[in-house]
Amino acid sequence: MMRIDQVKFAEFKPGEVWLVGAGPGDAALLTLSAVHALSNADVIVYDALVGDGIIKLANKNALLVFAGKRGGKASAKQSDITRSIIEFAEAKKRVLRLKGGDPFMFGRGGEEAMALTRANITFRIVPGITAGIGGLALAGIPATHRDTNTVLVLMSGHDARGAMPSNVDWEALARMPTIVLYMALRNLGEIAIKLMAAGRAGEERLALISRASLPEQLVVETTLERAEIDAVQSGIKPPVVVVIGKNVDLRSKILPNGEETHEQLLD
Repeated sequence: MMRIDQVKFAEFKPGEVWLVGAGPGDAALLTLSAVHALSNADVIVYDALVGDGIIKLANKNALLVFAGKRGGKASAKQSDITRSIIEFAEAKKRVLRLKGGDPFMFGRGGEEAMALTRANITFRIVPGITAGIGGLALAGIPATHRDTNTVLVLMSGHDARGAMPSNVDWEALARMPTIVLYMALRNLGEIAIKLMAAGRAGEERLALISRASLPEQLVVETTLERAEIDAVQSGIKPPVVVVIGKNVDLRSKILPNGEETHEQLLD
């Protein structure tokens, strides 16, 4: 049987950039490659959704650079973040670009990777658990189930400006059995109206999952027509992932007492 200390990791070389997914928040959900990168990086440029427990695993001599982007608040510009990553790499630093969830899932990792290619910087991608899959699982909601859905849609709840997505075929989307929305809390009411106008039932089950995998994880179950009201009344705060569809009903069968915590699901 292979032990963890026998796993062969790629060498993190000076002048390289690793684009690493930090998962939904709990350090226990990091990949082995992510932990390897944290312990070897000279510079760590990290996002707002990267938990303190994850940062504590960093090389004690690493330079920590916060590059969080939060809707409605003063944030680092993407162009500045990308330029700093390139400059650190050109200075022969081992650069870890640490992003919440998966670096290529609504995280601008693709933009950064293309910029690194243009700058002739060697980089490596380390996938992470994305909230649209792992967050649901930790709430007791399967992303897919053979009795309910063979299609899963992952969608951003806003465009690059933070406004409602404008290039959505709402009628086609409304026909999908399971819809998972990232970053949708601000526009949730308008999204619900669009889906209902396109034929989705107002009593369709919906769940909001906040701070997935962390001790303060909160799950609010509601319906499409009450989603905005119940979100406000619950006081739920970002980051939130939203799931719409029959799979929400499976939660009561997986967690029949409704009291299980994310720690029990991780055990």
